[in-house]
Order: sequence, then C-alpha cells, then structure tokens
Amino acid sequence: MEFVIVWAIVELLLALILVVATAFISAVFFEAYRRKNNNAHVDAPAIFEDPNSLLKQVPCPSIFDPAEKYLSLIVPAFNEELRLPGALDETMNYLQQRAAKDKSFTYEVVIVDDGSVDGTKRVAFEFVKKYGVDNVRIILLGRNHGKGEAIRKGMLHSRGELLLMLDADGATKVNDVEKLEKQIHAVAEQDKFRDSSAGNSSFRISDIPIAAFGSRAHLEGKALATRKWYRNFLMKGFHLVVLLAAGPGIRDTQCGFKMFTRAAARKLFTNIRLNRWCFDVEVVYLCKWFKIPMLEISVSWSEIPGSKVNPLSIPNMLWELVLMSVGYRTGMWKIRS
Repeated sequence: MEFVIVWAIVELLLALILVVATAFISAVFFEAYRRKNNNAHVDAPAIFEDPNSLLKQVPCPSIFDPAEKYLSLIVPAFNEELRLPGALDETMNYLQQRAAKDKSFTYEVVIVDDGSVDGTKRVAFEFVKKYGVDNVRIILLGRNHGKGEAIRKGMLHSRGELLLMLDADGATKVNDVEKLEKQIHAVAEQDKFRDSSAGNSSFRISDIPIAAFGSRAHLEGKALATRKWYRNFLMKGFHLVVLLAAGPGIRDTQCGFKMFTRAAARKLFTNIRLNRWCFDVEVVYLCKWFKIPMLEISVSWSEIPGSKVNPLSIPNMLWELVLMSVGYRTGMWKIRS
C-alpha cells in the first residue's frame, strides 16, 4: 500500500514537472514569436526640440544619412535628475576642451529620456539651452521602454562617424573614450591599407564596421572580494548563460561604455530586439553574425550610488537571453542585412 502511495506521488510530481516545462517552453516560443518584429518600429521618427527657439522642432537625422559630426555620445536616462548634471558637466567640459585644441573635432550629445517621472527632462533641457541644440539634443520616449530601447533610439538618430554609448551616472570617465577611439582607428587603418592595395583610395572611419567594448574585467577580482556571496553566485550564473547564448570573446558584456563606427551601428541597432539590460549580449551576438571586429578595452570605473541594477534583475536578464537564443536559432528573428 505504501509503495502504491509513493508511486502515485512520484507520478503526480512528474506530471506537474511536465506541465510546468511544457508551459515554460510554450511561453518562450510565444514571446519570441511576439517579438519577432520588435525591430520594425526603428523607422518611427524621433523629435528634437530647440528650447532657445520656442521649442521649434529640429530635423531629425537618420543612421542611414552621411555623418555630420565626428563623435556622437548617446546617454540613456531614466529618473536621473540627481546624477545626470554631474555626468553631463564632466562630459561637456571634456568635449569643449578637446574641440578647442582640435578645430576638426566635432561632437554631439544625445540624451534619451526613457520616460522619466522626475526632473530629468528639465535638467536635460537646461544643457540644451546652455550649449545649443546642435551640440546637445534630447529624445523623449514618452514612457519607459528600457535601456536597450533608449540606446537604440539614440544610435539610430545620431550624426557621428563614431558613436559612443555611456551611462548617465558617470561611472566611467568620459576621457576613456580616447582608449576606444585609438583602438578603432588602429583596426580601421589596417582596412584602409588593404583597400588602398586593392585600388580603393576613399576612406572614412564611419564606413568600416568596428565595435569597441569598454571592460571592467580587470576589476573582477576586487569586485568578487567585496560583493555579497549571493551576488557573486548570481553573476557567475549570468556569465555562464551569456557564454551559452552569445559565445566567448567578450568577458564584460554589461559595461555601459561602448563605441561603434557608424557602419557598425547601422547594422546592429536596426536589428536589436531586446529593450532592457540584455541588449548588450544581443549586440555581441550580432557582431559575430555580421563578422564585425570586437575590441575589449579596459576602462576606469567606479561604483556610483543609485544603481538601478539589483539581484532581482537577474531572472529577467536570464529570461531575455533565453528568448534571444530561441528567436535567432529558430530563425523567428530575421536579421536585416
């Protein structure tokens, strides 16, 4: 009798596990299918407003247009009223000093307000008023979509030959841009030499697809020693899933300091489907798909109070990585060439 009861319980548990597994797999495929056209809205226009001209709308550029600036800096901002001013002050001081030394250096800062409900929009417009709409621009998303969507929108409406994404907290020093820039130019020069040997003398850095990833991997040992054990466990698990989803090559996929040539940004950000934290991993996956050279470069980084990433974000990240793997590997997520 006891054996029959135990066996019935085992059968019930197995049936429950089968139902849960079937439901999970169905949910994954349904959500992956639902997101298959998530990149279709990238053609929707963005709006720039000039607060110095009674909010006159400024023509909005496209990533498919020729570059008009040398460097674009894309800053996603969600409820960053307190941290944004310091980061923007440091960024603008650096850019102005560099422009004063080199007259050929042109730039723009594109702030993407991701549906903030605090004073982020007001702070951003103060910088537009101070520096002019040609140098500082704001894209208002209206509601919160996620960091990935904010950066995608900024990338698709920037004018630079080189496009840098950087966080609004100022965790990475903006002058580290020169580290990424130098390495991109070194790789581009090799392509230039090959093109010249083939008889093609025209060369612009914007035309060669290259991606440079700022990295905090050199700081990992110190981080492991100071973080709580459960955070280390969760992050190690996340890194393992990233390795399975996107493959090896980039040790730190989540650093918010990445640079792309215009040609690379055009290919990558017209295909990105993940709206939130894991879009970085999707960028790595797409770089490999397009055979875009990826450079990982150590940058300075410091912990800034107010981070919006917490251990509870990990399950959502894992969910998105599963969706990405299923979407691309089943062919549901078509890649624009």
